[in-house]
Amino acid sequence: MKKALFILLLMAYGAICFGQKAGFSWPSATVYFLITDRFVNGDTANDQNYGRINDYGDGRLNAATFHGGDLTGILQKVEEGYFDALGVDVVWMTDVYEQIHGWQPGSGGAVNDFPHYGYHGYYPLDYTQMDKNYGTIEEMHQLVDALHSRGIRVMLGANINDPGYPTLLDAVQYGFAPTDGMTAEQAAAHNPDWNYDTWAQFQNWPKWWTGTWLRTPAELWNQTDKQTMTLYGLPDFKDEKTERVKLPIFLKEKWAMEGDANDAWVNPSASHLRKDMSWAPADYVIAWIASWVEEFGIDGFRCDIVEYVHGYRWKQLYDACNRALDKWRKAHPSGPASTWTDAFYLTGDFDNAYIDYKPDYANYGFSSMVNFYFPKHGDLDGIVPVWQMYADSIAAHPEWHSFNYLNNSYHRDADFANMDDCLTTLLLSPGVAQLFYGDETRRDVSHCPALQNVDSDQAFRADMDWDHIDVNLLNHCQKLGQIRRSYPVIATGRQITLNPHTCARISDNDTLIIRVKPIPNDPISVSPLFPDGTVITDLYTGQQSAVKNGTVSFPSFQNNVAILTKQR
Repeated sequence: MKKALFILLLMAYGAICFGQKAGFSWPSATVYFLITDRFVNGDTANDQNYGRINDYGDGRLNAATFHGGDLTGILQKVEEGYFDALGVDVVWMTDVYEQIHGWQPGSGGAVNDFPHYGYHGYYPLDYTQMDKNYGTIEEMHQLVDALHSRGIRVMLGANINDPGYPTLLDAVQYGFAPTDGMTAEQAAAHNPDWNYDTWAQFQNWPKWWTGTWLRTPAELWNQTDKQTMTLYGLPDFKDEKTERVKLPIFLKEKWAMEGDANDAWVNPSASHLRKDMSWAPADYVIAWIASWVEEFGIDGFRCDIVEYVHGYRWKQLYDACNRALDKWRKAHPSGPASTWTDAFYLTGDFDNAYIDYKPDYANYGFSSMVNFYFPKHGDLDGIVPVWQMYADSIAAHPEWHSFNYLNNSYHRDADFANMDDCLTTLLLSPGVAQLFYGDETRRDVSHCPALQNVDSDQAFRADMDWDHIDVNLLNHCQKLGQIRRSYPVIATGRQITLNPHTCARISDNDTLIIRVKPIPNDPISVSPLFPDGTVITDLYTGQQSAVKNGTVSFPSFQNNVAILTKQR
């Protein structure tokens, strides 16, 4: 048995280990995902815009209004070193493009129990400018530059499947649909008796996106093909269309109405795209999205509902973003990110995706899909075999890796009472580890008024509670994050399972042994990885001990984990 194990270890030593280089690599990234509107309100002066109502007088009704989080608030946390302390490599912000001005019935057209705004960035109105609730173009430059100066990449979202819903407030402001003489104030008020489905059947309103851009109700009728159907009743772009189209009239009129007064929010790299280009619909949308890469040096996108879009369009986006990123790097030779050479990064939400390699999507430019099935309960007795599967998958397909999470904006599944062990399983996992804002502080939503709504998922997106932080959990997350960042072998090394609670991660540069549920003074076998006399450090506690008779022991451990390596 020992001889067989030794042969396996030698094979692992000699194998090519992917992503093991000094500095950053996407496969070993720790990603911090935050909802821009819910993280920190750094500037209360930008809280009220476009005639939106922020406060309907009730916490339940305010579940999906804009709450004030902005770029200035994120920048404050960057400058405080919050992300540095967590060992974060990538900050993923929800989309900052201008969102629909009005609201959609909270739980869809059938139930109108609260007003649902596009605070989360998933309901774009105008891809060419910043939503004023988030901040200005200059503030976006400051934030991205501050993150880049710390070696932290920046991700946004990319949605080329649909624009945001039509709303009464937008229709009043831009006159693209009948509103029965409503004022803007009346359109922004919440009327639970108003029926969205009766008003908006994706009619071919002449000033809106029209049937040249969108599938009409007749085209959507009984449609079962994901690439040509509507999702959640959202208007669906004809992304397969190749015929040239003109810009929607409402966008042209919008830009004319705003004039120079909106210069602080218009993306300069998109200004030349605010005219008829004689392109197909998806060509416009892809060019608009890529312009944010060209302007700010955005490093990656999380792509929304990827299976609902024709694959070659994702490849078109990937190529456009790589050209834009190369252009940005050349235009900013003195910037800290100008010398980075990694390609633009694409991950995506493919419904119920696991860690399985998707060759078609790899060819489109994706490096991963968000892993919906990462264990959520902090089961330390069962995590080592899971890690083994993930590590084996990465070794088999070096161009592909898992993108793991405990919670995100539409699933908050982790065991709230066992977040310590949940974070251990996540941050020591092979592949990308994605934290969702508040995972590290035990953000509690159990008393959130949003839970009273039919769409109780809105509670997952509650404000970051900076007044109630679990300091011990935060310290645990920071320790693991720093170790993970210093030792990329954790994420990309080959794994050898030594026993149900112990595994080795091995690369050309580092060797670690991870032990979950270690027992004080109980010998841990480290042979043949570490010969007798080697000084071993438990990276989590800082304790050191010399190998004797092929084992090492420590008088105490913390938080059910030991991460062992030889003294550097």
